[in-house]
Amino acid sequence: MGQPLILRKLLAGALSDGHVLFEDYPGLGKTLLVKVFARAIGCASSRVQFTPDLLPSDILGTKTWNPRTGAFTLQKGPVFTNVLLADEINRAPPKTQSALLEAMEERQVTIEGETLKLAPPFFVLATQNPIEQEGTYPLPEAQMDRFLMRLSTGYPPELKDEREILKRRIAWTKNDPTDDLKPVVSAEEFRELQSIVETRVYIHDQLLDYIGQIVRGIRAHPKVEVGPSPRGSLALLRLSRAFAVVNGRDFVVPDDVKTFAVDALAHRTILDLDEIIEGTRPERIVSEVVANVPIPTTFRWKDSGGSAA
Repeated sequence: MGQPLILRKLLAGALSDGHVLFEDYPGLGKTLLVKVFARAIGCASSRVQFTPDLLPSDILGTKTWNPRTGAFTLQKGPVFTNVLLADEINRAPPKTQSALLEAMEERQVTIEGETLKLAPPFFVLATQNPIEQEGTYPLPEAQMDRFLMRLSTGYPPELKDEREILKRRIAWTKNDPTDDLKPVVSAEEFRELQSIVETRVYIHDQLLDYIGQIVRGIRAHPKVEVGPSPRGSLALLRLSRAFAVVNGRDFVVPDDVKTFAVDALAHRTILDLDEIIEGTRPERIVSEVVANVPIPTTFRWKDSGGSAA
């Protein structure tokens, strides 16, 4: 309620075929949003509640002995789906968290030496609570880098939004109404939309330079220990192209890039220890760099080889 941009960003992330991490306080609707979205796009989904005793095989699957056939049979885990909801992902130990690395990066899993491809589309929508330390394990940088972006839902912005949430809850006939939702597109239509983002959205070279200047500016910032890798640049590119489609365009504008700079780059930015102790947030550094990088304004939207704007 009152935050349509969050929904549009999530849609852009999914159209980019990327993984999204929701990090915010308890009770702000992270899990509900992810469940609703998975049903709306008509894709198969599964949910894993991460706990300290969760094993990698609980996510990936395992091979079990079948006495009737005299052979081992593969029992596929919940990762074999289109949309995997990893709820409270930071509650599982590092060994279990790492089980998702291959699936998130290469869209495949290896179970006892056998490599299996995951059916497209496949993306992980994960949630975590940033303030609770009891019984949690911080995500390693390698896994954080696998997420295309990190979003925060935040509190309802205005009183009327809070009131509307209460009114809608009164109208519910059960605590979880997501089972009654109907898809608005089929899985095939959603896959076609992803293909459009990948192949039919034009971006000018000056905007590619704009993305590069932002990323390089973060790396060179005196308060930054480790800046975003080229994977961060690619994430910003993919999100910008997807957001153009969400907004009904087949070309990227500077605002598409600016919209996702913090979401795509802040979780890939590691500050100096002194700045961490001082409480400086990477989001502030990224916003500062974006504000100081000149916005390209002199190019035409239609160049040779580009699409009509």
